[in-house]
Amino acid sequence: MLLGAGIPALGQDKPESLLPPGFNEPVTTPAPTAPPRPRPTTAVPVPRPTASGAVSAPALPDSPDAPDVPVTAATPPVVDPTLPQVTTSVRYEMPDYARRSLASVGAAGPAEGALGPTAFRGADGLYLENLMRRLDGPIASRWLSIGLRRAIVARIDTPARVNGADFAAERAWLLVRMGESVAARALVQNVDSDNYTPKLYQAAMQAALATGDPGGLCTLADEGARVARERAWLLAPGICAGLAGLPAKATPALNAAEKAGVARGIDMLLAKKVAGSGSRGRQAITIEWDSVSQLTAFRYGLATATGTVIPDSLLKTAAPHVQSWRALSPMLDTRSRIAPAEYAAARGVLSNAALVDLYGALDGGDDQSIAEIAVARDLRTAYNGATRAERMTALRSLWDEPKTADGRFARLILTARAVARLPLDTVDADVDRVVASMLTAGLDSFAQRWRSRAEKGSDAWAMLVLAEPDAPRAYSYGDVSAYSGKNDGSGLKRRMFFAGMAGLGKIPTGDIEGGARSLEVSIGTENSWTRAIDRAARQNQPGLVLLLAAIGMQTSDWHGVPPEVLFRTVSALRAVGLDGEARMIAAEAIARL
Repeated sequence: MLLGAGIPALGQDKPESLLPPGFNEPVTTPAPTAPPRPRPTTAVPVPRPTASGAVSAPALPDSPDAPDVPVTAATPPVVDPTLPQVTTSVRYEMPDYARRSLASVGAAGPAEGALGPTAFRGADGLYLENLMRRLDGPIASRWLSIGLRRAIVARIDTPARVNGADFAAERAWLLVRMGESVAARALVQNVDSDNYTPKLYQAAMQAALATGDPGGLCTLADEGARVARERAWLLAPGICAGLAGLPAKATPALNAAEKAGVARGIDMLLAKKVAGSGSRGRQAITIEWDSVSQLTAFRYGLATATGTVIPDSLLKTAAPHVQSWRALSPMLDTRSRIAPAEYAAARGVLSNAALVDLYGALDGGDDQSIAEIAVARDLRTAYNGATRAERMTALRSLWDEPKTADGRFARLILTARAVARLPLDTVDADVDRVVASMLTAGLDSFAQRWRSRAEKGSDAWAMLVLAEPDAPRAYSYGDVSAYSGKNDGSGLKRRMFFAGMAGLGKIPTGDIEGGARSLEVSIGTENSWTRAIDRAARQNQPGLVLLLAAIGMQTSDWHGVPPEVLFRTVSALRAVGLDGEARMIAAEAIARL
């Protein structure tokens, strides 16, 4: 499933800038390891900015060998060298014209909404891999997450000093950690199997487990078991033999693996359950979770593949991005995907259209007694209510019900296109949330129609000023001072508004210096992160700018993003031609604080 169906883009005349729903912590999954290779003689540290203006440079996480450990690295199981080898796939030679080059690897191009092949032009490959390993979400900005995905899945030129397959593995592993399981799978599948490296085998396994699709690896199973020598790959030939309807091969192979200590207990039962789901599987296996205290990627992937219900208590031990995996999983019923889908939408994994489709499926289902159906009914009323007042009442009900910040923001995303249908003269319209809702989906042209209803100094006015593509006039620091910001006792929203306006070039240079002093926004601070993102902007490297910006916003809450980071981010994005993303990120800061 590729990006093609509806990647919305930014701007007045483009659709919403999201990948379609099908594409577009602990289950903890350690980063793939690569064979030893030369590293730069001088490391290039890229610290993460902090609210105090200082920076910290977290060490890169180690890369454990076992892909299914929960929190810390574990020693890989001792494997019996006499373990029987099960051949389940047939190797074949592709003609030269059908082979894909490692010089450019990716799942989508500009026509599908991704960035172009030169997104990382001139950047050192080892440096990029280093940065990707530093990024361990969530990322505060939904729009920044969307932009980063567009860069990571792109069909980009392989940078210097890295192997194309290894670089694809690093990108896929980052997508998995962002919750983009389907995009990660699409990326690893865009490398020919005879070009796979040990690192890419690891990433491919992680993508398969995140999507609950172990069968998708059966063409790689034999070579993966030989090369990767990890628990999941060592079990893969036996599992795939079962899926191929060859129980006479599957059962001895899995039994031998169990005897050799490759897997035991719940892990082996899940492997046998997947193998038994093939056409000739006869063994019924019941999974009991009582003795299991940790959900690993291996357990999650195999349980999802077989429709085995994972207890809520175990799901709570998983990393947050697993919610996005669940939201994208077609193996789960609609009701089970609703709560994860709201989290995924707030993080940029799901679009407004995907979220509406989920609730629409729920509304059209047979069971009309479940609690979530009330939300689906309110959504239907928000679109098709008989009167404007009725539609506005339904919208308020949807917006007010969630108890968490992510939940409230997800409801703004859910209602974006329903709000766009509201007449401008709707009485008692909640203009702040009306504008915020449309901007979550990139509907800036629709939002700008409400300019006359937005009182100067309100949140709606601030978001519209930030989001307008072509300002009719330059604003002054006095305009910034006129913004009071709803519930802004600390003044953070005003500082963010100033940072966004300054970064977008909407304030004269002279006013920027004075405003920065008055509001104590350290936009002139320099450190290794600011120098790195400024250099990437000068060298016109949009992919690198997005990656560095994500490192700067590596927090779950916008309250953890310093205004100077927002300033550098939107300024750099504008410099590399990503003006739409810059405007939406600046407006998002107001909506989510």
